[in-house]
Amino acid sequence: MTQIFKLGALAAAAMIACAPATAAPQAAAPSKQAAANPQAAKALNVLADEYYDALARFDPVSSSESGDNRFIDQIGMSISPTERAKQFARYKAFQKRLRAIKRDGLNTRDQTSYDILDYELTTALRFEPFPEHLLPINQMDSLPVTLANYASGQGAQPLTTVKDYRAYASRLAQLGPWVDQAVANMREGIKRGIVHPKPVMTSALPQFKQLVAASTEASIYYTPVKNFPASFSDADKRALTKLYGDAVGGKLNPALARLATFLEKEYLPATRTSSGWNALPNGADWYLVRVASQTTTNLKPEEIHQIGLKEVARIQGEFGRIGPKMGYTGPAAGLPGWVAQQAKFKPFKTEQEVIEVYRKLDAQLRTKLPVMFNLKPKAPLDLRLEPELSRATASDHYTPPAVDGTRPGVFWSVVNDPRQYGSTGMVTLYLHEGAPGHHFHIALVQELGLPNFRRFGGNNAFTEGWALYAETLGKEMGLFDKPEDYFGHLNDEMLRAARLVVDTGLHTKGWSREQAIKYFSETLGYSEAESRAQIERYMVWPGQALGYKIGSLKIVELRRRAESALGAKFDIRKFHDIVLGEGTLPLSLLEAKVDRWIAASK
Repeated sequence: MTQIFKLGALAAAAMIACAPATAAPQAAAPSKQAAANPQAAKALNVLADEYYDALARFDPVSSSESGDNRFIDQIGMSISPTERAKQFARYKAFQKRLRAIKRDGLNTRDQTSYDILDYELTTALRFEPFPEHLLPINQMDSLPVTLANYASGQGAQPLTTVKDYRAYASRLAQLGPWVDQAVANMREGIKRGIVHPKPVMTSALPQFKQLVAASTEASIYYTPVKNFPASFSDADKRALTKLYGDAVGGKLNPALARLATFLEKEYLPATRTSSGWNALPNGADWYLVRVASQTTTNLKPEEIHQIGLKEVARIQGEFGRIGPKMGYTGPAAGLPGWVAQQAKFKPFKTEQEVIEVYRKLDAQLRTKLPVMFNLKPKAPLDLRLEPELSRATASDHYTPPAVDGTRPGVFWSVVNDPRQYGSTGMVTLYLHEGAPGHHFHIALVQELGLPNFRRFGGNNAFTEGWALYAETLGKEMGLFDKPEDYFGHLNDEMLRAARLVVDTGLHTKGWSREQAIKYFSETLGYSEAESRAQIERYMVWPGQALGYKIGSLKIVELRRRAESALGAKFDIRKFHDIVLGEGTLPLSLLEAKVDRWIAASK
């Protein structure tokens, strides 16, 4: 998954965008097609820029995750009921203005922008009846943990200049009031029966206890003071030391202590025993909105459930063929469990040994990808280990580059215990999170000269669907020649297929947490702990895990359609140009675009 595409304050389909770090976003390069109605085009461009700016101001932390450093000293208060109401009012005003623009007066590219903007606003407004702000934290996603991970200076919060230091301190000073608002929201949630399941908050509690420091100097948020750049003057160091002391010791640490106490003494006793979103007030309808936003389709949960079961059966058939090549002779469904027990597939002793394998794979891919891609991002891709604080609950993920070049795209590898780190899935994981997966999509989109809301926005189905499709290219590039590497690919595909089953099972079919964990362990060969971490993710991010397989299946379907229609004329590089060349699209718009290309290519 990618950090930028984790669920935001509203879980709207429109993802927070970003802009150049040193200035407000500039208008995209003019379209090569002349507009039939220049006034309509101008109105659309103005509206799109205002929409983007409203998103970035509403959730500046998500914005800076994407590289927009204009609001790097702000955290926003998107969980405030008042701010939330104002944002929905903005969406309604934007939608009214959009509908007043004559779509027929726009050129093809602007019509696509119109359609995406219409889709995003419609989707965002569908969330208005559902009080997501009453669930502001969980074990996967919380602002205090996000800001704590910034303290190292390796993440989306730069810490190289005095100005950078002051910006982070400003955010820390604002985090205390945010925490108090979160506690107020959760108390309201308790009154209204809108609370998380007990197991996920039991998992989350140690994170928040760990954030409470015995002293100011012991706080993780105070880390920058211990790592001043040598270029800072003594006067700057004294001023910043006092600034951080006041922000952390005087405001933030007491607020975090209140939060930890509230979670343990008030919230945990009030959490629910049910596992699915349909147990919440209006939860069934709430889940439908989430499913639609995360898949960009009208598929119903039961349809998705059946797709998942069909894919699980297909992949188990592949297990039956690959198992004997690995020395396994049992039933196909037992292959993942057998692999998990084989010491030869856990060869590592240190974290650095894990990273070195990824670095060698990256070098190998640099020689193979030009055969399959014309479009490649200019931004570099770096490989890093996940910070220690978040390793226990994090998944391997990608964060995009900063548009001003100050931060590369980063593949973050989560290594809790290198001796238990399996080698079979490393190739497919890097294809997904690195190249040609998230990096070739997200970093490239920043460089295509699109309007800012498209340049830095997105949707889950395309983003994760592309990355899962990118995994399948490993077979064509000869990266799955070893049976264990091909198994790793199949097992990751099985993960995405099984997600369709358990996510819909949990939130529409009354599956218990334990039932879902058992299904995962039996289907994927995961340990109980691994299965539990996955299932608890789906319990707090309902629908998010559906986008991967639904998006990938659509891209595969479109490729097969193009191959069938074009025969010898089909060029894989041109197909990838079409899929990636205009940024992130809802799946219906992607399908229409590919169909137009097929017709023109004939």
